Amino acid sequence: MNTIATSSPLRSLIAAAIFSAVASGFSAASLASDDTDVPQLVVKYGDLDLSSPQGATALYRRIGYAAEQVCPNLQSAAVSLQGQARACIHKAIADAVIKVNQPALFTEYNARNSSPLPVMVAAGQAR
Repeated sequence: MNTIATSSPLRSLIAAAIFSAVASGFSAASLASDDTDVPQLVVKYGDLDLSSPQGATALYRRIGYAAEQVCPNLQSAAVSLQGQARACIHKAIADAVIKVNQPALFTEYNARNSSPLPVMVAAGQAR
């Protein structure tokens, strides 16, 4: 029987090198798809007071409408694609809320969704 005996540290080094190469390939593909594959629509909100609940609600509605425009249509999508359409809309809204980074908008999002976004992200970042 032909076997090659390698030392344990050498095996660990080879395994770590292979894992690192594979992991970096996945992260590069993930970063590329995040920026280029996601359709976007600009939502203007300069006319809104985002420190008020009313302003946050108005912006949340605008964001939701924009998400419905760029994601597949739930009504015309086949049943098998409706889950993907809902996920697209949910992700688009969550990403926009994070990007705007206003506490009242986080509060509005969290009131409407079962998986809340952390409000401290908005409060903890300096402008």
